[in-house]
Formats: sequence, C-alpha cells, structure tokens
Amino acid sequence: MKRILIFITLTLLVISPELFAQDGILPAVTVSTGANGETQYSVTMQILLLMTALSFLPAMLIMLTSFTRIIIVLSILRQAIGLQQTPSNQVLIGMSMFLTFFIMSPVFDKVYDEAVTPYINETLTIEQAFHTGKEPIKDFMLAQTRITDLETFIEISGYTNIKSAEEAPMSVIIPAFITSELKTAFQIGFMLFVPFLVLDLVVASILMAMGMMMLSPMIVSLPFKIMLFVLVDGWSLVMGTLANSFGT
Repeated sequence: MKRILIFITLTLLVISPELFAQDGILPAVTVSTGANGETQYSVTMQILLLMTALSFLPAMLIMLTSFTRIIIVLSILRQAIGLQQTPSNQVLIGMSMFLTFFIMSPVFDKVYDEAVTPYINETLTIEQAFHTGKEPIKDFMLAQTRITDLETFIEISGYTNIKSAEEAPMSVIIPAFITSELKTAFQIGFMLFVPFLVLDLVVASILMAMGMMMLSPMIVSLPFKIMLFVLVDGWSLVMGTLANSFGT
C-alpha cells in the first residue's frame, strides 16, 4: 500500500507538480528551474524518488548485474550433480549475491566516486548524478552483450538513428543484456553438465551389464559425482570460472 501511495504521489508530481505547491497544500514538494535551466527538486521530492528507486532494487539486482548468469549456472550445477535441494535455494541465492558484489565492486566503486560522492557534496544535481552514475553500469552491460542481441532489440524498438552501441538507450540495452546473459549461462551450464552425464551413462552401462536393471543409476552415481566434484575442487573452479567470464 505504501508503494502504491508513493507511486500515485510521484505520478501527480510528474504530471502537475504545481498542484502540490499551490495554496500551501504540500509546499515542501516542489520542482523548480534553476538559473542555468536545470530542473531542481526539493529535499522531500528527492526522498520520494529515492524511496521509489529502492522498491526497484531487487529487479535492478537481477537485470543490471551479473546475478542472473551466476544463479542459473549454480542451479544447473545442482541439477547436474543430482541434488534436488542441496545446496538450498537460500544458499545458492546468498552465494550468487556475494559473488555478484565481488564482480560488480569496480562498477559500484566507480558509480560511488563519480556520482554519489559529488551529489552528496552538492557539486552535481540529482539529474546529473543519475546520468553520470548509469554510465559505468551501461559500459558493463555493453561489454557482456552480444552485438546480434543488441541489433535485434534495436530493430524491434524501431530506432533508426543509432550508429553505435554506446548510443543505444537503456530500454534497448537491458533486454539485450538479459538475453545474452541467459545464453552465456546455458552455455556454461552445458559444459558443467556433460561430465556428470558421462558418469551417469557409465554407471547405467555397468548396472545393465550386471543385470541390475531395477536399480536406479542416479542413486548409484550420486556419491561418485559428489566425490568427483569434491576431488577436483569443483566449487572453487566454478566460482573462478564465473568471475573470469566477466573479465574480472
């Protein structure tokens, strides 16, 4: 309910901010034009915008960072080993979040140094901080996005004046980035799945040769797959591969 009220308030402010400024209804929420022609927001308006942005934080974590690729690969890995609930979903999400923060830390540091700190020091307006802060994230997304995916969404969107990838708007880059991440995640997942599949086939062939066709090959191969994964230090290899796949 609180988010709905904030959304309604912001909608009215965008459509007609003078409604809240007249007759002393809500004088603290104002939108004015500065001497240099830039739009200036009151502190209350900035707080409302910040609260609204925080409500989109989970979606931003999934769609604008490395989280999607990591969680998909870890989920495929768990399925390949044959463990349905181990590690649990909470553990996989926690691992994905902290690995995401590790991979994205250079980007976050750049956003903080170039946008957040100048805004706190009042050397940048909120609009300037927003446009400055999105550039490092945009560069990260473009570095992970395939040109074919980007061209596909540019064609779908109908933009005809985009000459380079840097000129593409975020509304085009985000879906192209997600599409590329899904493809990359499934490619890595396939490479992880093959060794465990081969082990399942070997165990199934041995059981059939022994005439033990009523015994499930999955049950017999599970301890061997776990042992193999531990012996090769699988978790370290998977985490390192995921981190290196982003060029960190």
